[in-house]
Formats: sequence, structure tokens, C-alpha cells
Amino acid sequence: MNFLRGVMGGQSAGPQHTEAETIQKLCDRVASSTLLDDRRNAVRALKSLSKKYRLEVGIQAMEHLIHVLQTDRSDSEIIGYALDTLYNIISNDEEEEVEENSTRQSEDLGSQFTEIFIKQQENVTLLLSLLEEFDFHVRWPGVKLLTSLLKQLGPQVQQIILVSPMGVSRLMDLLADSREVIRNDGVLLLQALTRSNGAIQKIVAFENAFERLLDIISEEGNSDGGIVVEDCLILLQNLLKNNNSNQNFFKEGSYIQRMKPWFEVGDENSGWSAQKVTNLHLMLQLVRVLVSPTNPPGATSSCQKAMFQCGLLQQLCTILMATGVPADILTETINTVSEVIRGYQVNQDYFASVNAPSNPPRPAIVVLLMSMVNERQPFVLRCAVLYCFQCFLYKNQKGQGEIVSTLLPSTIDATGNSVSAGQLLCGGLFSTDSLSNWCAAVALAHALQENATQKEQLLRVQLATSIGNPPVSLLQQCTNILSQGSKIQTRVGLLMLLCTWLSNCPIAVTHFLHNSANVPFLTGQIAENLGEEEQLVQGLCALLLGISIYFNDNSLESYKKEKLKQLIEKRIGKENFIEKLGFISKHELYSRASQKPQPNFPSPEYMIFDHEFTKLVKELEGVITKAIYKSSEEDKKEEEVKKTLEQHDNIVTHYKNMIREQDLQLEELKQQVSTLKCQNEQLQTAVTQQVSQIQQHKDQYNLLKIQLGKDNQHQGSYSEGAQMNGVQPEEIGRLREEIEELKNNQELLQSKLTEKDSVIENLKSSQTSGTNEQSSAIVSARDSEQVAELKQELATLKSQLNSQSVEITKLQTEKQELLQKTEVFAKSVEVQGETETVIATKTTDVEGRLSALLQETKELKNEIKALSEERTAIKEQLDSSNSTIAILQTEKDKLELEITDSKKEQDDLLVLLADQDQKILSLKNKLKDLGHPVEEEDELESGDQEDEDDESEDPGKDLDHI
Repeated sequence: MNFLRGVMGGQSAGPQHTEAETIQKLCDRVASSTLLDDRRNAVRALKSLSKKYRLEVGIQAMEHLIHVLQTDRSDSEIIGYALDTLYNIISNDEEEEVEENSTRQSEDLGSQFTEIFIKQQENVTLLLSLLEEFDFHVRWPGVKLLTSLLKQLGPQVQQIILVSPMGVSRLMDLLADSREVIRNDGVLLLQALTRSNGAIQKIVAFENAFERLLDIISEEGNSDGGIVVEDCLILLQNLLKNNNSNQNFFKEGSYIQRMKPWFEVGDENSGWSAQKVTNLHLMLQLVRVLVSPTNPPGATSSCQKAMFQCGLLQQLCTILMATGVPADILTETINTVSEVIRGYQVNQDYFASVNAPSNPPRPAIVVLLMSMVNERQPFVLRCAVLYCFQCFLYKNQKGQGEIVSTLLPSTIDATGNSVSAGQLLCGGLFSTDSLSNWCAAVALAHALQENATQKEQLLRVQLATSIGNPPVSLLQQCTNILSQGSKIQTRVGLLMLLCTWLSNCPIAVTHFLHNSANVPFLTGQIAENLGEEEQLVQGLCALLLGISIYFNDNSLESYKKEKLKQLIEKRIGKENFIEKLGFISKHELYSRASQKPQPNFPSPEYMIFDHEFTKLVKELEGVITKAIYKSSEEDKKEEEVKKTLEQHDNIVTHYKNMIREQDLQLEELKQQVSTLKCQNEQLQTAVTQQVSQIQQHKDQYNLLKIQLGKDNQHQGSYSEGAQMNGVQPEEIGRLREEIEELKNNQELLQSKLTEKDSVIENLKSSQTSGTNEQSSAIVSARDSEQVAELKQELATLKSQLNSQSVEITKLQTEKQELLQKTEVFAKSVEVQGETETVIATKTTDVEGRLSALLQETKELKNEIKALSEERTAIKEQLDSSNSTIAILQTEKDKLELEITDSKKEQDDLLVLLADQDQKILSLKNKLKDLGHPVEEEDELESGDQEDEDDESEDPGKDLDHI
């Protein structure tokens, strides 16, 4: 504290050199003091001196202050003082100025100190790292200092930040700071950072800047917000203007939809503060940035589409037709709507349908044109309406046709209750106000731009000049006004209209030349030596005459191309004509109008050229010059070439039309094919369903037919008494015969098994008796023969098993039929309701016999199952025998081992056969229990025969199981 008192005392007592000495002492104290408090006090004293003694502090203390930033980062207070001191040194925001040249000197001083500071790039990197500190006394001075550096030497500081790792990302964190002062100054910092640097603009945009800025604008109340909203809108303009990548990112991120609430201002006569007007003006400019004519056409059209789909265009039209809107906001809204609809058909159609809230309602276009031709309206508003009308007609042939149609006799309202756009344009074209003449002429020229059809239609327009006189055409009336020597602005507007009308329209040229006074008037205007003000009119007259030559179809004998060129040669001179023609492009206002489509003029006197007309001049000036110097022979050759080209173009067009038609036909045929395919699939599905239904109906029919036959049989069974539950005695006999056949087959199988046993015994004997190689070879040969015989026998057995399985299947089906007959019979018995004792006795007998048959069928099923097991065992034996044969043929030295294997297999077979014998015995016992005549025959047979019968039935069951 004593040190600070000494500093302040010296500051007030001594002369200026004393202050320099004081600053030097403070700098020494900052550099040499070991106590942090002393250094902090010294830096605080430098801060208090830095505003008044900016140069001295900057020269002596900057290096020490930077050193403090590097070494004393742990103390936020001294860091804050150092940053504030550096800001005072570098910043030019001084409040006290005592000399006139002090501002310029201050700016030079600030840039010099900035250059010293950023000479070491580490200083900027150090400052960026300090911005990560959350402490208010560090972050806020750091933001202000970096903003000042960017204002002084923006490009150099931008480049340092760009190459600094995470430099831009650190600055983006400022937008998320909860302290509004830092957040708002962070917006200002990003404004300076993103100015004229596309790379940084892209990084900031992809760091989620759009989302954060739009959130801030929404939190602050949109257009009703304060200066923070203004700063955010300026930053958004920096990010989007002339940056196609960010514009596309803005559109793809659906941020255009979030702009709609900005323009929900309502229809109020009050509440338009200066800040709200500024905010809304910037919001409208931001919309125009996205749909600017200088943007790529694809990007512009996509933004226009999004603005229509989200309702932004509709909201702008609401402001356009609202009352109480300030004039500058209304003007900017008209310009914004103009560019939102420019060249996009959907938006143009919507704008044509907008009506003003009047009684009766009028189209918005008509209301705007009324303002354009009203000389009491502000000049900027009239220019905005003209631009809106031009954008509405740009690449909009439908709109051009609607405007021209309002001038034609068939569409004019005879009652006069409503005013059309065409009537307003004609009224403005022939009014006493030269600005209205020019605006109406340019607007009508845009209705004819690149539209030959409307140029021809406009020739039909007739005007009533005065009572009693015949009407004259619009074309003739324009030339009449030209010849009357009106104001230059009026004549320039009419000449631009005539040049646009006659270009690329030989019919209009013929109508123009048909009036014999037009050509002498033009040649007279061009030939005269007039002042500088009239030179532009002479140039436009030369252009109109050149168009009359170049687009002349030689249909008028007296005004053919050659004769007009001879007339120019005699009365004007070719060189003089070309010189006068060059006056147009050399005019100082020509280049200004050719830059942008929007008619932006500081005052009405500068309103001379239209942007689209400058394109026409640039296109025709060269070809007219060539046409003037061409000879008649060259013209003939050129006409022949043109005819050839036209024929070629016609042929090409014809083939293009043919190809287009064929493409359409192909598309139609493809659609037809796809339709037919769908129909075919549907029909196939329907056919399949119908086939299945037919099959079901057939099955139901067959069942009904069978049931009817069975009912007939049941009715006969009561009278005959010889049938048994619908089963004829012949069927029972047939079943017995089939059972006999199965028993015979079983006997055959048993005999074959016996033969196999003998073969096995032979193999055993050959194993014991054969000791030498010769005997083993003989045994192997004999075994192979026996195995081959076994294969044949097994194949025969398989065929027999297959046939038996078929027979068993038949038996099963017959069993099912018997069951069905039983059920039907039971039902028929209930229906008949027979109560005689004889019928009841017969029914009981039949049911008993049927149950016996069912029991027998179950037993047969069990026998078949046993036979299937036996078949499986036989198959396994066959496989083992085959393997044994292969081993005997290829490896004689392993004969004993193979014989042992075959012995094991034979033992397994014997075990299986023993099992089968037991099963056969059990089946025999079951057959004895049957109460059928077959049982008596079975008892007379031997046990071996019963075994064979069981074995013959078993393979069939095996096949059925498989």
C-alpha cells in the first residue's frame, strides 16, 4: 500500500518525465519482486496508468505483462490486471480525445502494439489457453483482449488461431457460458474471428454454432430481443454469406424452419422500437443470404423449397400485406419475398395467389404495382416493387402469360370495377412521371423476356388514344411517344422495351418496320450530333435499328436487310453507327446495372439501365456489328446456313420428340407390364385357391358318395342278415387268404435263415480245418461265392418285403374303412330305431365280430413291428458280410482275424434269431387267443410253420415303419 501511495503521489506531483520514471519503477518491480503481492500491486498500478499513458506503458511494460501471464497463472487477480492493461494498450476505444488527429494516431498505435504482441505466436496461444479459465476476472478480460487483437490485425490473428490446436473450439465454449456478459462478448469475438475467413467459418459452423445462436435468439425474444439478438444475427450472416458449405449445412440441419417464428410480428400499429426494426431488418437480410441470386442455383432452389414447405414464405407475405409496418421493414420484406420466389415455380404460383386484405380482395401483385406507378411513394419502395415483379416473372412463362393476358381485349374487365396488372402497366407507361414510365417499361419487358409467344401476343394489344380516333397498337404508341421528344429516362425505358420486344421475334420486327415513320426517325436520331446526354439515346436507337436488321425475315420489300444496311451506309456511315452503338456499354451506369439483378439506385436520376437488358446488349452488340459489315452474298450464305441449321434443328427436334414419345410409350408399356404382372400374380393366386377349393369339393363329394353307398348297404343288411357291419363275407375270405400268403412268406424267410446258418457252420469248419495258404484261398473263394449268394437272397428278400409292405398298407386302409363303416352302422342303427329282438341280436353279433377283427388287426400290427426289427438285423448282417468280403479279397494275411469278425457277427445273428423265435412263439400264443376260424387252422400247423408265418409278416411291418 505504501508503494501504491508513492506511485499515485508521483503521478500527480511531478512532470511527465516523472510518470515515465514511475512506469519504469513499476516495470522493475514486476520483473524483480519476489513477493506476489508486490507484483500484483505493481501490475494494478500499470493498469491505472495504461489509459492515460498508453504509449509509455506499452513500450516499457508489454514484455513484463506477457511474462506475468506465463508465470503467475495460479493467481487470477494478477492475470486479470495484466490482461486489462494489455487491452488498454492495444484497444482504440478511448473516450477522451484532446487532439483532432488523436484518433488516427490511436489506431496506428493499436495496430503497432498488436503486431508486437502477435509477433510471437505463443502469445496468442497463451491467451487462448487463458480463456479456458472459468474465473470471471480472467476470462472476460481475455475475451476483450482477443477481440481487440482481431479488430486491429484480423487476418494475421485468424491464421494463428486457425493453426492453434483446438483454438476455435475453445472460443466456441464462450457461447455456453452462463454469464451473459462473457457470452455476449464471446459473440462479438466470434464476429471478428469469422469475418472474411471461410475456413474458420466452416469450423465454427460445424462446432454447433447455428444451434447455439438460434437458441440465444429464441431466449432473448426473437425480433423483440435486445442488442444481443442483433449481434447473433450479424454473426450468422458472417457464417452464411458467400459460404455455400455453411448454407447447405444450415439447410440440411433444418435451421430454416426455426426462422419462421422470427417473423410472427402480428398486425400491430405500435410496438416497433428501433431495436426491433434493426433486428427484423437483419433477419430479413439473413433470409436473403440463403436465396441470393449469386448463390449456386441448386442451393438457392433447395432453400426456396424449404422456405415454402415450412411456411416462411407465407409468413413474409403476411408481413407484406399487414398494416402499420415501418417503411424500411416493408421495403426489405418486399426484396426478401422477391428473392424467395425468384426462379422457383412453386413459390411464384403461391405469390400469384396471395390477396391483399381489402374489400374487394385484390391480388398482391396488383397492389404492389399500384405502389410502383404512384409517384408519391418512396423511391426505394418503388424500386423494391419493381424487383419483386421482375423476380415473379423470372423464368416464369406461366406468370408472363397471365400478365400479358390482362392486356388482351378478351380479358379486360368491361365494367371497370377492378384494375388489372396490365392496365396499371399501361397507365404507368404513358403517365407524366418519367420514373413511372421507366418502371412500367422495364416491368413489361420482363413479361416478354425469352418468351416469343408473349411477344407475338402483345402485338394484339390495342389502345384507345382519344374519343373518335381509331385505336392504335401498343407498339405504335410506344414509337409515337419516342418521337415526341419526352424525357431521357422515359425514352430509355421505351427503347429498352422495344429492343427486348423485337429481339428474337421476326414478326414483331415486321410490325415495327411496317410503320414507315419508324426507320427515318431512328436514322435521324443516330445521325445527329447531340450532347453527351443524348448519346445514350442514340446508342439505344442504333441497337434497335440493328435488331431490326439482324432479326429481319425480308418479308417487307422496302425494308429488307440489304436495303436497311445501304440506308445506314448513306445516312449514318457504318463506322459512325458502330461508334454510336458502343455508347451503351461504355456508359458509367451500364457496368453498375450489370452487376446485380436488384435495381439498387441512390436516386431516380441513376435509374437508367436494367440488369436483364445489359445481358441482351452484351449478347447482341457483337452480332449486330458483324451483320452491318456483311455483304449481300455473305448474308445469302448465312441465310442458307441458317436454313440448313434450322432444317437440321427441325430434324433433331423431330427425332427428340420421337424419342421423347417413345420414352413415354416405353414408360406406359412398363407400367402396363408391371400392372399385368400384378394382375397375373393375383389371378394365379385366385386359380390356386380355386383349385384347392375344387379339390376339397371333390373330396367332400367322394366322401358323400361313399357314405351314400354305405347307407344303401346298411339298409340291405337288415333284410339279408348275411352281411356283417357292412363287411361282405367275400372280404373276410380275401383277408384270410392274405394272412395265408403272409404265413407262407414267413416260412420262406425261415428256410433262408436256416441256409444262412449252414453257411455260418461251413465258415466255422473252414476256419478250423484250413491250415495252409491253399486251403485258406479255397475257403475265401468259397466264402465269396456264398456271400454273393447271400446278397442275391437279401435283394430278393427286400423285394418281397416291399411287396408285403404294400399289402400291409392295403390292409391298413381296409381296416380304416371297416372302422368308418362301423361308425356309420352305429349311427344308422340309431336312426332306424329297430326294436325287434332279432335285429338287436344281429347287431350285437356284428359288433363282436368287428371287435375281434380289430383285435386281430392290432396283433398283426405288432407282428409287423417285430418283423421290422428282424429286417434291420438282417440289413446289419448284410453290411457286415460285404465288409468281410472286401477284407478277404484284398488282405489274405488277415484271414483269421476276418473269420473271427464274421463269427462274432454270426453270433449276433443267432442271438437275433433266438429273439425272433421267442417273439414268434409269443405271437403264436396271441393268435391262439383269437376267436376266429383261422385260429383252428393255426393250431393244426407245427410250431416251425407258425414261426415262419410270423417272420413273413415282420418285413412288411418293417417297411411300413420305415
